[in-house]
Amino acid sequence: MTIEELIENFEYLDGWEDKYRYIIDLGEKMSPLPDSLKTEEWKVRGCQSQVWLVPQKEADGHLSFRGDSDAMIVKGLIAIVLMVYNHKSPSEIKAVAVGDIFAKLGLEEHLSPSRRNGLISMTEKIRQYADVL
Repeated sequence: MTIEELIENFEYLDGWEDKYRYIIDLGEKMSPLPDSLKTEEWKVRGCQSQVWLVPQKEADGHLSFRGDSDAMIVKGLIAIVLMVYNHKSPSEIKAVAVGDIFAKLGLEEHLSPSRRNGLISMTEKIRQYADVL
């Protein structure tokens, strides 16, 4: 699914209870990370829940990411973050106006401050990976 399709799907959902359920469903559809990758090396700091993001450089130079969390809603937020950033070049990752995307989804005003901070930490971690890979 593209981020544009996700935004469109969000527009069809009635209220935030339905949107939260949808976010959780997105997380449930993700493949879990093996325990061998749930290490300090891949852990995202600044998240209340445990979050891991693992980068991979593709043959064409683009980056892809795998992620996981111990909290279902956060796992769904990871799924959204991965929709935004997966299969992009480092320069494309740095150019993404992620705040605009989150605003279109209504995430910034409907997430708790700790979840918002975690979401920001995830995007900053991906931008860091784009700088070094």
